[in-house]
Amino acid sequence: MTTTREYDCIVIGAGVQGSFTAYQLTKNNKKTLLLEQFALPHTRGSSHGQTRIIRKAYKQDFYTHMMEESYELWAQLERETGIQLYRQTGLLLMGPKNSQNYQDLKNSLQRNKVPMVLLTRDNFSQHIPNMKLIEGHEALVDITAGVLYADRALRSVQFQKLGGVIRDKEMVTNISPGPVVTVSTNAGVYRAKSVVITAGPWANKLLTNTGLQLPLQVVKINVCYWKEKVPGLYSMQQRFPCFILTEGEESSEDIYGLPSNEYPGLVKLTPDRHFVLDCHPTYSNIVIGAGFSGHGFKFGPVIGKLLSELTVGQVPTYDLSPFRITRFNTKTKSAL
Repeated sequence: MTTTREYDCIVIGAGVQGSFTAYQLTKNNKKTLLLEQFALPHTRGSSHGQTRIIRKAYKQDFYTHMMEESYELWAQLERETGIQLYRQTGLLLMGPKNSQNYQDLKNSLQRNKVPMVLLTRDNFSQHIPNMKLIEGHEALVDITAGVLYADRALRSVQFQKLGGVIRDKEMVTNISPGPVVTVSTNAGVYRAKSVVITAGPWANKLLTNTGLQLPLQVVKINVCYWKEKVPGLYSMQQRFPCFILTEGEESSEDIYGLPSNEYPGLVKLTPDRHFVLDCHPTYSNIVIGAGFSGHGFKFGPVIGKLLSELTVGQVPTYDLSPFRITRFNTKTKSAL
């Protein structure tokens, strides 16, 4: 027998973005339900695993500005829970001298006054032991960067303590838009004034009945591993940094590195690799957070805040133009 429940807000998807959105809504005294189709915790999305890079190094100023607050919100969560979620290791950025990507990153850090150290082949080994800088390459260290303990961080967003409700193992089977949105699951029917969709690879499936489909490409990431000749040589305990190689002879794509074990997962890519943070173009009480393109975890607290602001009708803290759905020229169809 199904049951009907009334809420102010329903958040679908209990990954890092959905969890922080539910947390922010509950802090704003909204009666909030967080739905998750799998048993928690799970490894079928992109919020699991031991660690994530946290950094301010972005070519786009809007990401760097958002990360300023994200660092503060992660620190606030650490204070609230008494759990260490962040470890400062620095981030090593490397790339060819003539690389536009590398130069753009360096210029952004300098422009935004992010503490950094410029490295040359002469002083490289003093800062990064056991490694050599490739001939013709430049490098720098973003001193503020480090590692987020991902699984630990996700477990720390305990919005239930604020009065929120979480239901896992409930798959959403239908969303019926309207002034009050009806959300049906395999276990019940719920109604809310607003719904937030942060469902990762399943976003488009949930949006089907709303007449909207986003240009999201779902890919399974590959994780490479090289065994250390000397165990622990490149560990966080030795303060070996995270690293990004902006490009090289083998690849024109960025190559990321973490001094830890990692696990494969699903990544949702938008064509421009920027997020989707917007209201549905037809139904303003359906808010969408999607397409985090493999670099969204560290933004979790500030994205949760932004999606909460959109949900309750507040002016967003940041200019969301880079994240609007309209940039895709996506056409909506009537769901009637």
